[in-house]
Amino acid sequence: MTTTPHGPRRAGDGRREANAASVLRTVLDHGPVARSAVARLSGLSPAAVSRQATDLARLGLLRELPELAGGGGVGRPQIPVDLHIGATGGPVAGGVHLGVPASTFALVDLRGQVLARRTYPHDGIAPDVLPEAVARGLRGFLDEHTRGRPLFGVGAAVGGWVDPAEGVVVRHDAFGWRRRPLAAELARGLGGHTVRVDNHARSIAQSEILFGRPAARRSLVHLFVGNVVDAAVGLAGVVHQGPGAAAGDVAHLPVPDSTVPCACGRSGCLEATASNTAVGLTAVRRGIVPEPDTSLVVDAAAAGDRRADRLLRERARSVGRAVALLLDVLNPDLVVVTEQSSVLEPEYLEEIRGAAIDLSHVCDDPERIVSPHAGPATLPVAAGTVLLNPLFRRPFETVAELAGGVVDH
Repeated sequence: MTTTPHGPRRAGDGRREANAASVLRTVLDHGPVARSAVARLSGLSPAAVSRQATDLARLGLLRELPELAGGGGVGRPQIPVDLHIGATGGPVAGGVHLGVPASTFALVDLRGQVLARRTYPHDGIAPDVLPEAVARGLRGFLDEHTRGRPLFGVGAAVGGWVDPAEGVVVRHDAFGWRRRPLAAELARGLGGHTVRVDNHARSIAQSEILFGRPAARRSLVHLFVGNVVDAAVGLAGVVHQGPGAAAGDVAHLPVPDSTVPCACGRSGCLEATASNTAVGLTAVRRGIVPEPDTSLVVDAAAAGDRRADRLLRERARSVGRAVALLLDVLNPDLVVVTEQSSVLEPEYLEEIRGAAIDLSHVCDDPERIVSPHAGPATLPVAAGTVLLNPLFRRPFETVAELAGGVVDH
């Protein structure tokens, strides 16, 4: 017998956790679904599925749906089970993505669906006091929108180098943060709710694995192109962190044919070429928009401004050339690209695909390059996933870690 922070661990606890996780993931993928079908799909015995489903229902994670039970057949009706979501007041996770110009708050259910969302601009807020201000705004948002639903806690996603085990932002150049204890600061401002933090590229990758396309569970590369440019790699359903959780720094990946100077002293680096900051400054220099804001560039293109459209296509092709390098080095089943214009408009995704396929030596299938499954809700869903992912891997242990069980907000 070994000891955990929550007391002694029995020899069978690992198997119990694995079986419960298998049941929970099967219901996530196929629910509403009868317990007999869960047994067939998961490979567990009907008795094991029944035990785990009962325990998971007791925790508020599953619920029975007798109104969907089939009738008229021989034998006992099969009562489907599903994740506890919807109008019945199932548990939820809070989420916050801390971007450079603004944060996004969200309330997310067990299927990764956004129930409520709000943008929180950072105008006039110094980086040093930003966590305190964000926590204050998030607390008001949660008070307004949980409406009695059990709140598991809050997941936070942020750019830069993040160590999720410590809850620390090791380095965020845009905010000037070094070893910032973000999880602890947010938890303090939220009145003690559990807060888990991770890098936004890894968070989106994990969201794709949990809620997105089946191919993501085999292998994927996720490339995030915003004010910060970084990446994440997932293999067999696990997102790689590396020593010190430093994996994913692709800001200085060379972009073929780019000659844009970078602050590092070289030229052609991905972040200097294709980041929101770079595109915004180029748009101002070309007279497309009055201030360096990529949302204005996207809006201008949607309104028919050919100069804005041309600039976004240039960016898409630069991103595509970087994708080709990632494809050739890692050859994943799926490359997920989070880039504002291509998430909103499929034509820019086609530009990314075209440039990648033209340069890649290993990939000739453009369908392997996709936008995130959640579309414009990608970042809030990813933030919620920071909290929900451990729940689907170790449901009993995770609920115990979340303050001894599901708590009312």
